[in-house]
Parts: sequence; structure tokens; C-alpha cells
Amino acid sequence: MGNREDLLAGARKVIIERGVAKATARDIASAAGVSLAAIGYHFGSKDQLITEALADSLGTAIGDSMEQKIREGSGVTPLAAFATMWNGMPAVFTENHDSMLASMENLVRVARSPESRKFFAQSLPGAYREMADALRAAHPQLSEDQAEAIGELYFVLVQGLGVLQTIAPDANLPDGDRLAQAVAALAGVED
Repeated sequence: MGNREDLLAGARKVIIERGVAKATARDIASAAGVSLAAIGYHFGSKDQLITEALADSLGTAIGDSMEQKIREGSGVTPLAAFATMWNGMPAVFTENHDSMLASMENLVRVARSPESRKFFAQSLPGAYREMADALRAAHPQLSEDQAEAIGELYFVLVQGLGVLQTIAPDANLPDGDRLAQAVAALAGVED
């Protein structure tokens, strides 16, 4: 790995161990085995490093799991695949609990940072596109626009349900079957 990748890994390690608020630049550089100046050189600031480290880590963990669940839905209707996927997502959130918690802690910092908000805004189309591509591969009957719309819905749902699952894991949250029932009702489709 290069210094940039080492810093991303070091930041993830420190954030998971100590939380975003207590992660210092010195701790991150030490965990990465690089100089403190490397943070500025590669990321411009500790805040930008944290933003990218969490986006990459959580995006990869959750995104890869979602893509796998989308692929598993091949061969059934998109609505049936939707229900199955969202029935499986609570386990994904639970497996990534520490990263989800760090991400939630990071949200307020991102909301207050124009640089971080810009990074996230620029990242959204790519996240939507990756989900749309997976959806089109699993359900070739979907148009590109339909796959993009579903990918956007998946992204919004993963954000909301991820937060709810993290802060209230024992709450009565809607499962995939209930969400599919709502989508079908909105579309005027009978069960």
C-alpha cells in the first residue's frame, strides 16, 4: 500500500476504536505508519481524510452487500427481489455496526463542512450508478431510467434504515415484505 491507502486504513482503525470526535491527526498518522504531513499532502486536512475513509469503508461494506443481494434477486420479479433484499439488510447493518456508528457520528461534521458536503454530493451519482448497473444485470427487463430510479430509492432506504437499525436495533422497523407492500400500493399493483 502507498501512504494514501495507509492513511485511509489508519483513519478507519482509529475512528472505529475511538470515534470521529476523538480521532486526532497524530493518532491517524501513527496508525498508518506515516508522517503527520502526509495527511495534508494526500487529503488537504484531517477532516477530508476522515470523510473519505468513512465513505470508502462503509460504502464498500454496505455497497458490496447490497450488490450481492441484488444479484441474488435475479430470476424473480424486481418487486420480489426488493422484498428479499430489504429482509436481508438488517443483518448487513448489524455486521457493520461499528462503521455505521462512526458514520453517524461523522454526519454532523460533514453537514458543517462545505468541503465534505461537496465530496458527498459528487459521490452520489456514482453510488446510484453502481446500484443501477447491478439492478440492470439482475433484471435486464428494467430500462436504464427505471434501474436508476430504483437505485436512488435503494440508496435513500439504506441511509434511513441503516440509521434506524443502528440507533434502535430492537424497534419494530419495516421489513422487506412491508416495504414491498407499500411500493406495490403506491404503484397500484395488487399483492
